[in-house]
Order: sequence, then structure tokens, then C-alpha cells
Amino acid sequence: MKTFLNALCIASLIISGCNNETKETTEVKEVKVFPHKLPKEKPVMPLSAAMERMYDYPAPRAQDNELYTTFKYTELKGFDYRGGDGTVSRRDPSRPIKVNGKYYMWYTKRDTKYLPIGADKADKATDEIPSTDWDLCDIWYATSKDGFTWEEQGVAVPRPEKPELGWRSVATPDILVWKGKYYLYFQAFNEPSGLRGDWCPTSMAYADSPDGPWRHTGKQIFPFGKKGEWDQDQCQDPHPIVYKGKIYLYYKAAYNKWPDKRDEYAVAHGLAIADNPFGPFEKHPLNPVMNTGHETTYFPYKNGVATLAIRDGNERETIQFAEDGVNFKIASVVTLAPTAAGTYTPDAFTDTKDGRGITWGMCHFTNAGTPEHRYSIIARFDCDLSRDCNDKSFKQTTVFFKPEVYFSQGLGGLKKKRMEESTIK
Repeated sequence: MKTFLNALCIASLIISGCNNETKETTEVKEVKVFPHKLPKEKPVMPLSAAMERMYDYPAPRAQDNELYTTFKYTELKGFDYRGGDGTVSRRDPSRPIKVNGKYYMWYTKRDTKYLPIGADKADKATDEIPSTDWDLCDIWYATSKDGFTWEEQGVAVPRPEKPELGWRSVATPDILVWKGKYYLYFQAFNEPSGLRGDWCPTSMAYADSPDGPWRHTGKQIFPFGKKGEWDQDQCQDPHPIVYKGKIYLYYKAAYNKWPDKRDEYAVAHGLAIADNPFGPFEKHPLNPVMNTGHETTYFPYKNGVATLAIRDGNERETIQFAEDGVNFKIASVVTLAPTAAGTYTPDAFTDTKDGRGITWGMCHFTNAGTPEHRYSIIARFDCDLSRDCNDKSFKQTTVFFKPEVYFSQGLGGLKKKRMEESTIK
């Protein structure tokens, strides 16, 4: 009897163990399905690469992402473009600032007798005939009470006399406010744009008042890269903010192009840091810090820096964020983003540790007028990239274009070739 009971116990243990083993195996192999109610935090379960990536953004839904927005545009009042004949052009607006109840902005203005002949004909440019829209330009400024209607005040920084730096053109300004003084950084050309490319350094002018007078240093603020380095030919589009007690000056350079690879260029952004507006500026060892974006647009956000990465590059049409102002990651994908945006950023120069974001700014359109009389205009954009508001009208995820917009991007001369290929097939 005892033997029988022992055998029964052993059998029971075996069966029990088998059952436990089966249960455990089943649990390991059990497939969990992503829930209908979207988790705010990444769930602990196997996820596809796409669903994993969804939780890399500030929020899994674009509509809940503070760094996602749509953009809305308004035509400015107060600027005359000489009937749209193409001889007057305004572009590359700075970040607007507010001083004594008025908004100020600076920009590139071309006022020439003749229209630009094109970068590919730069060797034919003269002292009166510009090569590009930003050739033979001065830096002008305007003021506004509301950011919609502007009054042009005149030239802020004119072209100096030849052969001083910038004698050919001064363009693409941006503003820095530092210890109660004002500093304009800009591109300074000593040759027609397109002759070898946009080969130009960054220069600077300074003033005690936003109304000037501005004193041009006549100097290159920081050097090009060494021969063979990505920024060997240019340091363009300077864009300063105050961060970590220092001046963070973001800039752009086109590389892999001139003079022998004009159609294979790439664009990246670098960072130069200084304790003083006059420099010396030290380039960051991880430059380029941004692989995408034709223009530079950066602003303080939370404890770090956000940027609009627009045009040129694999990550175009994105907003990105870096906790250290250097290592940027995609925060959102956007549509109809502003070109050459200058954001109204009240805390851009306060060395904030709690950046509040932006709700509006200035941008440009470079295709105003007709193909024969093309020029650039400055416009206003509005958005919700602010931590202080939650305007759902800016959180739509679909922007519908009229059919004419798509048809304007037609095949052109390729249409006949495509039709012939279809007929043959």
C-alpha cells in the first residue's frame, strides 16, 4: 500500500510539473494585442519599429504634441514693391523683437534698376545688375505696433565702400540683444553671388538702440573651416540665441558642391559659441549639429533648444529638439512650414532655463510676381509651438491644397516623353 501511495505521489508531482510547465510555456508565447485606448506611455509589450518610434516623440499623437503645429500666413501691410516689376525685393527677415512698445525687424532689401540675371550668369553681373535676389542688397528695418502692419524706417546697415567687407552685398541679418546693446549678424559678400557659390563670411554691426546708428565692424566674426572641411567656403545665415550663459550662434554652410559639383550640394548647420558678441567664437566639435534645413531657425524650449528644419535634407519639414542645444532629435513632422523663419521669441536672449516656445514670426516667399519679374516678399506666420497656449485650430494634421497647386507641379517637358513611353509599352 505504501509503495502504491509513493508511486501515486510521484505521478501527481510529474503531472503537476507538466501542467506548470505547460502553463508557463503558454504565458511566454502569449501574444498581446495593442489596446484600443491609446496608452500615453509606451506599453511593456513587443512593438513594431513604427510603434516603438511613435513613443520617441513628445506625445504619441501629433495633436497632443506641444512641438507640433500647422502654420497660417498673413500678407503684411505697409510695404511697397513698385508694382511688382521685380526691381524691389525683401527677404530673410530677422527675429522680431519688441522695444518700447514697438516691434522691430531687419531684412535683406534689393532695390535695383535691373532684375537679377541668375547665379549661372554671375560673371555678367555689374555694379548695377545683380546676379541673384540677394546680390547688391542692404540691410533695412521696419517697425510695427501689431506685427501685421509695418512701417519701413530705412537702411540699417548699408554696403560699405569697395573693397571693405560686404561692399558687394550685405544680407540675411539676425539680431542679438546682449547686456542692453544690439548686434546684427549678417552675410557679407565681396563678389556676386553665384560666381563661385555663395562664398561669404559672417560679419556684424552693433548699436546702442534698435534705431541705430549701426557701426559695422568690417570684420569676419569667425573663420571658415580649413580646406577640406564642410564649411571651408562659407558661414552663412547667422542665428544667435543666449543659452547656458553664452552666445550660441547657429549658422549654415552648403558643401559638396562648388565649383565642380553644383548639382550635388548638401546643406548643414553648425554652432559657434562665444562669451562676447565680438567673439572669439569657438566652433562646436560635433559640427555640423543639424543635417537638414536651408535656413537657420532656433529658439529656447524648456531646458533646451528647438529648431525648424525646413527644406534640404532627409529630415526636412520637421521640428527638432535638443536638450543640450547640440544633439537634435525629431519632435514632429509638419506641413506648409515657413521658409527663412524669424520667430518672435521674447526669451531668446534671457538665458532662460524654461523656454516657453513661439506663436508667430516672419518669413519670406521668393516666388512673388511672374517668372519674368520675380521678387521676394516678407509675410507673417502664426502657429502654436508655445507651452502657454493650446489652440486646437493649429493642431490639425491634414492641410488640403487646391488641385491647381498640384497641377502647377506638372511634368512640363517630360510629358511628351512619358506619353511616348506609354505608347511604346
